[in-house]
Amino acid sequence: MAWARVCLWAVCACALRVALATVYFQEEFLDGERWRNRWVPSTNDSRLGHFRLSSGKFYGHKEKDKGLQTTQNGRFYAISARFPPFSNKGRTLVLQYTVKHEQKMDCGGGYVKVFPAGLDQRTLGTKSPYYIMFGPDICGYDLMKVHVILQFKNEYHENKKSIKCKVDGFTHLYTLILRPDLSYEVKIDGQTIELGSIEYDWQLTSLRKAEQAAAPGAGPGKAGTAQDWEKHFLDAGTGKPGDWNSELDGDWPGPMLQKPPYQDGLKPEGIDQDIWLHEKMRSTSYLTQYDLSEFENIGAIGLELWQVRSGTIFDNFLLTDDEEYAESFGKATWGQTKGPEKEMDDILTKEEVTRAREEEEEELLAGGFNEPQRFFQRFHRFHQHKEL
Repeated sequence: MAWARVCLWAVCACALRVALATVYFQEEFLDGERWRNRWVPSTNDSRLGHFRLSSGKFYGHKEKDKGLQTTQNGRFYAISARFPPFSNKGRTLVLQYTVKHEQKMDCGGGYVKVFPAGLDQRTLGTKSPYYIMFGPDICGYDLMKVHVILQFKNEYHENKKSIKCKVDGFTHLYTLILRPDLSYEVKIDGQTIELGSIEYDWQLTSLRKAEQAAAPGAGPGKAGTAQDWEKHFLDAGTGKPGDWNSELDGDWPGPMLQKPPYQDGLKPEGIDQDIWLHEKMRSTSYLTQYDLSEFENIGAIGLELWQVRSGTIFDNFLLTDDEEYAESFGKATWGQTKGPEKEMDDILTKEEVTRAREEEEEELLAGGFNEPQRFFQRFHRFHQHKEL
C-alpha cells in the first residue's frame, strides 16, 4: 500500500508540474488546411518556395505526422506564425520541433528562428532580425551541424562548439534549453548531445565584462544624486562569499548589512569607522537590461531558409518554460510515431527492391536490351532507390 501511495503521489506531482507549465506556442497541424489561418508566408519575393501540409512518402501516422513540407527545388522559403508576446527574463526557455529530410538533404537548412513581436511577417527574409536560430544545416560533407545562434546587443553569436546533426531521411526531434543561470542544453531525439555555459561557449564573457564596466555606478566612488542612489551599510571587515566570481562580479566591496535609518540627503550620525557607505544604483538600464539568453519581446516563430532539394517536413513546434512538459510533448508526438515510421520505410524499401528485380527479369526474358544497356538500367535504378 505504501508503494502504491508513493506511485500515486509521483503521478499527481508530475501532472501538477505539467499543468503549471506555460506553453507560449504549440503547433501539430492536426486541423487540416486551417493551418493557413495561423501561418503567414512571406511575399517579399515572388521566387520564394511554397509549403504544403504532408506526412511524406512514409510515416508513422498519416495524420499526426503531417507538417509543413518544402515543395520546390532551389528556392528560399519564408513563413512564420505569431503568438502573444512574452519575455523569458528569469525563466527557462525551451524551443523544440521535429524535422524530417525525406529527400536525403544534400544542401539546405532545416532550422527554425524565433523572432521579436515586431516582425513584419509579409516581408520576412534574410535581413529580418531574430532572437534565436536553432536546428540542422547540411551542405555536402563539409557542413553537417546544428546551429545555435543567439542575438545579444543586436549582434548574432554562434556556439563555438561543433554540434553534429542527423543526416538520414527520418524524423528527428531537436530541443534547445536556455536556463536563467546561463546554462544551456541541446538534445536530439531526447538525448543530450551538448551542454555548457552560454557565456563561455558563445565567447560572450568579454561582452558581459564590458557591459559591467560601462554600467553607471559600476565602480566605487561614482557620484549620484539622492533620487538616483540607494544607500547601504557595508562591513569592510567581513570576507567575501565562496561563490563570488571576481571575473564576472568585479572586486568584492564587502557584504551588505542593512539599509540605514535615515532619508536620502540626510547625513547619518554615529557611524563606526569600520562601516563604510556603498552606493548602488536603484533603477538603471544596466540593472534592468536583458542577459545573454533573455529576450524582451518574443512574439513569432518561423522558417527562413534555403534548400537545393525540397521535401523537408517541419512539425511539432513548441515554445515553453518547462523542460518536463517539453519532454512529455516529445514523447507523445515523435516518440509515438518514430517506430512505425521506420517500419513503413522498411516495407517500402523491400517493395521497391522486389519491383526492380522483377523488372530486370522481364527485360532479360524479353531480350530487348544488350548488356551495356542493362548495366546502365541497373545503375540508374540503384541510385533511384538510394534517394528514396
